Amino acid sequence: MTQVVLTETHGKVGLIRINRPQAMNALNAEVMAGIGAAIDAFETDENIGCVVITGNEKAFAAGADIGAMKDYDYMHAYKNDYITNGWERIKTARKPVIAAVAGFALGGGCEMAMMCDMIFAADTAKFGQPEIKLGTMPGLGGSQRLPRAVGKAKAMDMCLTARMMDAVEADKSGLVARVYPADQLIDETLKAAATIAAFSLPVIMMIKESVNRAYESSLNEGLLFERRVFHSTFALEDQKEGMAAFAEKRKPTFKNR
Repeated sequence: MTQVVLTETHGKVGLIRINRPQAMNALNAEVMAGIGAAIDAFETDENIGCVVITGNEKAFAAGADIGAMKDYDYMHAYKNDYITNGWERIKTARKPVIAAVAGFALGGGCEMAMMCDMIFAADTAKFGQPEIKLGTMPGLGGSQRLPRAVGKAKAMDMCLTARMMDAVEADKSGLVARVYPADQLIDETLKAAATIAAFSLPVIMMIKESVNRAYESSLNEGLLFERRVFHSTFALEDQKEGMAAFAEKRKPTFKNR
């Protein structure tokens, strides 16, 4: 059987590639378990500082596997906690995760990309939440993360009309961080991930946690959290090294402690 999730290591960057080309990388339990296992491995690898998730040139992921769920009834979906159970490992990753999206990122594919910390898009990327066309609705965060990314009006438009958003609009709307020509997407994403991974890993994780806190708390509580975590960096050897290197006009050597 062909592996539906492939992994590679590029220096301090872990690359996860969804590999169901015959199904436009549709997401099913096997794919999500593979992604979860890959993240587990990269999280425990002290040499990895950033993770990239991608598909192929035609599709990041064209949605959840409709064939796998079309016959579910309510009790099956509810009792088995469909989508929650085994599908949300990305959002609990402590190291940064970048989605590198080319082609279609629809339904669950769009939602999975939004679980990541950043989305880098090829100029061929198409984002959408077309679940309404199937008589259902987003279930992996599309109605919740999309408004936070692009605002209520565009999120309502995409979810209620099923229209797709191209890379240019996604960039202008704040859904994606960067857009590249399709043939440069992976190389450029890996470069950015390598830049991140070269910094102090404890600080990388602290920054990720602090930015995410902005979505989960009031401004004052978020500021307090940021301040306390900032104070804690003064206990790091990497902070001493980083500031000493700046004063001495040299490149710092971080040891992730």
